[in-house]
Amino acid sequence: MRSITRSLLAGLSLATTLVAADWPQWRGPSRNDHSPDTGLLKQWPEGGPKQVWLFKDAGLGYSGYSVVGGKLFTMGLRNQKEQIIALDATTGKELWSAPAGDKYPNDWGDGPRATPTVDGDRVYAVGGNGLLICAQTSDGKVLWQKSLVSDLGGKLQGWGYTESPMVVGDKVICTPGGSKGTLAALNKMTGDVLWRTTDVTDEAQYSSPILIQHDGKPQVVQLVGQKVFGVDPATGALLWKSPFPGRVAVIPTPIDGGEGRIYVTAAYGVGCQMIQLGANNSVEVVYENNKVMKNHHGGVVLVDGYLYGHSDGYGWVCQDLKTGKEVWVHKGFGKGAIHFADGMLYCLNEKSGEVALVEASTKGWSQKGQFTLAPLSAQRNPQGGIWPHPVVINGRLYLRDQEFLYCFDVKGS
Repeated sequence: MRSITRSLLAGLSLATTLVAADWPQWRGPSRNDHSPDTGLLKQWPEGGPKQVWLFKDAGLGYSGYSVVGGKLFTMGLRNQKEQIIALDATTGKELWSAPAGDKYPNDWGDGPRATPTVDGDRVYAVGGNGLLICAQTSDGKVLWQKSLVSDLGGKLQGWGYTESPMVVGDKVICTPGGSKGTLAALNKMTGDVLWRTTDVTDEAQYSSPILIQHDGKPQVVQLVGQKVFGVDPATGALLWKSPFPGRVAVIPTPIDGGEGRIYVTAAYGVGCQMIQLGANNSVEVVYENNKVMKNHHGGVVLVDGYLYGHSDGYGWVCQDLKTGKEVWVHKGFGKGAIHFADGMLYCLNEKSGEVALVEASTKGWSQKGQFTLAPLSAQRNPQGGIWPHPVVINGRLYLRDQEFLYCFDVKGS
């Protein structure tokens, strides 16, 4: 009997470890770029982790990827049309594709920029020209679509719509920008407009919103060119706003620092800012500096009270969230994107395709492995870079350079 019990418990334990986690949207479930994975390699072998598969037909563009229910969802420009593309995340085999609008042309690279968002049996994605698509995850059948420009009154930015939509309850939150309201909430089943932020009418930039909790209530927080603000997801009513000195392009997603702290950053000499929300949504700018962190578009991650990311024209930085002070800087690895998983930072050099495994530590840059993506795309615009962010989920590291999608085993299984 004891033997049978032990066997049953072992089987249940194994079954638990085999349950796949999901990465349903841009920067993950909480939009903080933290993977839920554990038990990952802490040191890579020479030459890097083993490649599991390589998909060669993801199309042009800079879209990231979501992984849900064993499927990977991304976007790409193929045959001069933008598409949502679904792959088998285990094998890299294409499952289906769905139309996502006309080609977005740009001197920095054509094609879509956003990451699809998966909610239940539906996937939501925004094309470079601002076409918001809702499709079935099973077969890609398009259920509804709305143009952020012609339907919602937004204005196409100079580098295209880049925002990844966010699902909150029965709503899809997006940022068309413009006089009808910077943010919009659409019925996720029908695409009908439910509210607009009539108190905030700034043009859209390139950031994606986040959902936070403050004073026991949810808020949608978004960053635009000249302000960061929070709204009630139920009604779109403005809860607070704070000025932000953005210029040229404001790209990184805001970071929820907990306990009412909101951290934002941008490049082009702007720097970073930390806001403290208080009772009744009072706002205090705790610090603002343009020396430590000026993140362009590779993102910043918050780990145990410290921020890690690349500061434009400076290097890779560790910064204290509460004070804004620099902890360390490392200049020996090129500019790029970052991701956090199981105590480690996954850093991508956007020009060379080098990928580094680094301890998330306040003691300095401690590298535990490196490899270079191969092959690299010959179709990438010379002005562009390897801009899609790394994602680690279910022991696999996913990376992309235009038409190439790569999958690596970072668990050593």
